[in-house]
Amino acid sequence: MRSISTAERRARLVRRHRLAAADRTGDVAEIARSLVVLHATDPATVFLSVAARSDTAGPADVERALYEDRTLLRMLAMRRTMFVAPVDLVPALQASTATALAAKQRRRYGTLIERGSDIPDVPAWFRRVEDATHRTLLERGEATGAQLSAAVPELRTQVDPAPGKPYSRPTGVTTWVLVTLGCEGLIVRGRPNGGWTSSQYRWAPIETWLPGGIAAVPADEARAEVVRRWLRAFGPAPVADLKWWTGWTAGEVGKALALLDTVEVDLGGATGIVLADDLEPDPPAEPSAALLPALDATPMGWQERSWFLGGHGPLLFDRSGNIGPSVWWDGRIIGGWAQRKDGEIAVRLLEDAGADAEAAVAREAERIGAWYGDVRAIPRFRTPLEKELTA
Repeated sequence: MRSISTAERRARLVRRHRLAAADRTGDVAEIARSLVVLHATDPATVFLSVAARSDTAGPADVERALYEDRTLLRMLAMRRTMFVAPVDLVPALQASTATALAAKQRRRYGTLIERGSDIPDVPAWFRRVEDATHRTLLERGEATGAQLSAAVPELRTQVDPAPGKPYSRPTGVTTWVLVTLGCEGLIVRGRPNGGWTSSQYRWAPIETWLPGGIAAVPADEARAEVVRRWLRAFGPAPVADLKWWTGWTAGEVGKALALLDTVEVDLGGATGIVLADDLEPDPPAEPSAALLPALDATPMGWQERSWFLGGHGPLLFDRSGNIGPSVWWDGRIIGGWAQRKDGEIAVRLLEDAGADAEAAVAREAERIGAWYGDVRAIPRFRTPLEKELTA
């Protein structure tokens, strides 16, 4: 069994995730492909993940890729998490994950509507509202949730999600219907109403991104393609990491792996898997610093993170497992950072990585601060160190 050391795993991470200065690129879609997908639960993460990996791309370039060139698409996928995906991967994400998620969402929302309203035959009613909403959006080309609610009266239906509970408040179904249509691959989140930190999106038919709609792919083949890309970007890794990242069942992961040519490797006493044609070490890169944003796809790509995180987890993660802004050097986390109210990028190193690392981190902090410009972005999930640095 081939042994792959922690140092070799870190070297792969640095090169493949474009954390080395020499591997940065202005191609926004290519940055996303390097990571399979960009984490997008917090809208700012998409932009700051690109900033960390490009010396030339600015916020306008990310917006162009998303909303003009439309080489990227925002969608719910693995673990019901929001991602920005390259459009060539969308069919595989749809068939492997999003279609099943749509069915789950419809059941969940249906239960809430049955519990909190007097609507008869909720499944049929929900489908009718979906169809009416989709037709309206096809006619308009683009609309906000409020505009769609004005056009489709059923979207203004109010539901009591927890009848009899003092904390329950009437809730409209607009978001529920739009989220379900998005999971089905019929509509997509377009340009937000505000700047690049906004999550108030306009909605558009999927055809505005993919003229023929999302191509149909057999689910098993789709899962295999997603796994192949993950292994290329994040492998070698234990199967448990892959199962966690995808959110699939053990059976689904096993079937996907059975369609690929993989081999087992030793990861310092743990068993990992890697693509059979990907056993050669990556060429080493010069040690480089990177300031990755909260929820960046790199640290969120594995469940077992000790080989790059060390003992810094309690300061950098919240209680739900969300990572805050992190400072990287030579493929490992050495600290955290935050943007203060005046725009200053405050950094705290949690270990001594040497004078070269300190100087490189300071240069990156200055570069990222300039990238923000006048924008101020508070991470959606606050972590202990980020809070301390902005107190």
